[in-house]
Amino acid sequence: MASDRFHCPNSSSSSFILVGVPGLEAFHTWLGILFCSWYIVTLVGNGVVLLAIGLDNSLRSPMHCFLGMLAVIDLVMVTSTVPKMLSIFWLNSTETGYVACFVQMFLVHSATVEESGVLLAMAFDRYVAICHPLKYETVLNRQTMVQIGLAILGRALLFMAPLTWMVTHLSYCRSCVVPHSYCEHVAVAKLACGDHRPSSLYSVVWSSLVAGMDVAFIAVSYGMIIKAAVEKKSCRKAFSTCGCHICVTLLYYIPGIFSVYVQAFDSSVSEWAQVLLADLYLTLPTMLNPIIYSMRTKQIRQAVLKVVFSRKIHA
Repeated sequence: MASDRFHCPNSSSSSFILVGVPGLEAFHTWLGILFCSWYIVTLVGNGVVLLAIGLDNSLRSPMHCFLGMLAVIDLVMVTSTVPKMLSIFWLNSTETGYVACFVQMFLVHSATVEESGVLLAMAFDRYVAICHPLKYETVLNRQTMVQIGLAILGRALLFMAPLTWMVTHLSYCRSCVVPHSYCEHVAVAKLACGDHRPSSLYSVVWSSLVAGMDVAFIAVSYGMIIKAAVEKKSCRKAFSTCGCHICVTLLYYIPGIFSVYVQAFDSSVSEWAQVLLADLYLTLPTMLNPIIYSMRTKQIRQAVLKVVFSRKIHA
């Protein structure tokens, strides 16, 4: 057990111990190299996208706004988790304060809900652009964009506010050792003296509703896009674009939902597999998003090249 290998500090009343990936301690160095590499690619990829959108005035369409939102959320998500993971893997810095743990929990889980909302908004954007191009500017005007952004943020806060209240109001008198590489809410809640099942049930129900509704609407949007492409005989381009987007979307939702269920309910899945799946779910899509969604967009590619080469010339 993880608690047999780690000892709570004297200040255990105000701190938790994160163990990394339980059962794979011998591979922590290599896991650190893997996640560090992904983190660097994520920072560079999303940073370049944000720089291009910020510097190029032609990138102000709703699609580019959604890509910018996705990049910001991805950066928040990985920066909330990976640096601490690396300190565990490489420096054995396992202790984290209660406040820091709950802040990390809030940022990570709210970012996952926000990312799902942005993926849905991007699918809707593509649907309007392809199926109703003449109504695009009318439907996705500035006011609508603000409302969509506030709805995405509001839904995440609506999900996380009650969950954070429930978890922070539990009494933690058991082991302070969290068998995880970040403060995943179920892993932390299971350490409470009281009944943690209400918060776990709340998380499962909310996650199922959010993912279920978003996936359903995304599927309908891409289905309509493919139907319109078939009618216009532009199948190759539509299937190429939609295929990549659908693959990344599935890579985000399938491991995410699976991780939620195996964490919340007793499962035969080994502890190390549960933790590694949760880590991959947070880091791999964030690395692929700027490549699949942004770099495949001609305008952003041109803007990135313009920014890079202009910097070299001025240097």
